[in-house]
Amino acid sequence: MTPADVVRCTYLIESPFPPERAADITAAALSSGTFTKVPGETEALKQRFSAVVEKVEALETVEQAALPYGESPLQTPHYRAQVMVSVPLEVTGMELSTLLAVVLGGVTELRELSGLRLLDIELPAAFGEAHPCPQFGVNGTRRLTNVYDRPIIASIIKPNVGLLPEQTAAMVRSLAEAGVDFVKDDEKMTNPPYSPLAQRIEAVMRVINDVADRTGKRTMFAFNISSDDPETLIRNHDLVLAAGGSCVMVNINHVGYAGVRYLRRRSQLPIHAHRNGWGMMTRCPLLGMEFNAYNKLWRLVGVDHLHVNGIRNKYWEADASVVNAIGQCLTPLFSQEDRLLPVVGSGMWAGQLPDTYRLTRTTDFMYIAGGGIQGHPGGAAAGVLSLKQAWEASVQGITLDEYARDHAELRQALEKFGKKTKA
Repeated sequence: MTPADVVRCTYLIESPFPPERAADITAAALSSGTFTKVPGETEALKQRFSAVVEKVEALETVEQAALPYGESPLQTPHYRAQVMVSVPLEVTGMELSTLLAVVLGGVTELRELSGLRLLDIELPAAFGEAHPCPQFGVNGTRRLTNVYDRPIIASIIKPNVGLLPEQTAAMVRSLAEAGVDFVKDDEKMTNPPYSPLAQRIEAVMRVINDVADRTGKRTMFAFNISSDDPETLIRNHDLVLAAGGSCVMVNINHVGYAGVRYLRRRSQLPIHAHRNGWGMMTRCPLLGMEFNAYNKLWRLVGVDHLHVNGIRNKYWEADASVVNAIGQCLTPLFSQEDRLLPVVGSGMWAGQLPDTYRLTRTTDFMYIAGGGIQGHPGGAAAGVLSLKQAWEASVQGITLDEYARDHAELRQALEKFGKKTKA
């Protein structure tokens, strides 16, 4: 358990200095010191405000530095290590901007380090009281969608550009009538001239309400309200709310922590967090941060759903990383109510669903299939049904090939999208 008066950071570092020395340099950069002693600097002050190295685990030694730095030679032994450093809460305070300036600020530019990556961050309970945290999360989203005991089946509007509001609404109608639980805008669809957000909201909600009146099932739609102006964020949110909508989506890495926090304080709807651009922060193995830290920071400002990629996804991320991300979202930060709903997506269809369940053993995730539903040879309704059939096979421990013998929609999906069902 994290002490109430410190923030614990775990880093992966690389340096030409031995691990213990490199760890001390890292800790010094997280504190209030400079390269020389200055007036007012006392031993008592240093003891009170200095970061402390708690643990150093030496890893491999490499001959070539991962990244260029300063004027130091690149061709020399470089040591890698995992280090844990505790930073006094008096240094970071409760402001997220200050916390980040301390733990991912100047320390990332030290010339004594040829690599630094934030692996995890442990926050005292006071942060949960100072920040809004999720308003809906897993449990609230289940209540709004009325989906329990299985993943939330979702889709996305494709093509993601060029559709007029009425064309988008027509696609939503086919998905809602197919029984899908959730539909979302694409990250690139915000408020373009050919599909103004206000018109898109009106057209889509008219369809959702019509289908709900006839079937009793109300599909949740996440409208992308992203903007570089916080007040516009709120106006966009209010348009969705006034139309009877039940979710908003934000491109969190581009709107930023402050913008999303501003929205969360005023939002009456779940915030669906799209993490596009995340690769810039994490893809280099010795820079940026791990999802373990990333999800906690966004949880503080109050998002409810967070994208995590998927098993055998179309991007670069390995399955083990996706499984870890799902587990991270579902691990309480301060309470059960702040768990995030993991959004599994990126090239999904029925084939990856059994392995997602097998590797995570949870029903608490959203499973987004765009082409896997809309590209199904039997149409969107058959695509949704193929996912539900794959889920039935998963919980019963039956292979997809066997279950498909008596379930035509699943059989068509296997024939169309392939039979690679093993992780």
